[in-house]
Amino acid sequence: MLSHRLDRGVLVLTVLEDPGIGGRAELAAGITAFVRLHQPAPVHVIIGDRAAAPATVSAVLRAHRQCEELGVTMSAATRDPAVRRLLEAGAVSGEARFAVRPRIGTAISTGDEAAA
Repeated sequence: MLSHRLDRGVLVLTVLEDPGIGGRAELAAGITAFVRLHQPAPVHVIIGDRAAAPATVSAVLRAHRQCEELGVTMSAATRDPAVRRLLEAGAVSGEARFAVRPRIGTAISTGDEAAA
């Protein structure tokens, strides 16, 4: 359901499948566990086409709140415009900016900007 890699100092997590309602907490916990292992590296979550669903959005937003508490920058990328809108609407936060991009390559290439 979740894969990870480091790309130029950025932790890149890819959500491969919709976790469903019952899997939201597990996905959020998985994302947060990787974030804790690699902090303070910025995090980019890529939401694959098969994962573009409300349950994934919920899990990513939950993980984003955890990242804020840890002082870790997070952004996301998905080709699905409805999922982007849900992420942007749900990312009302304090100080941390949550960028949501339409292209995967854009999210990774801007990792240095997210860390600044």
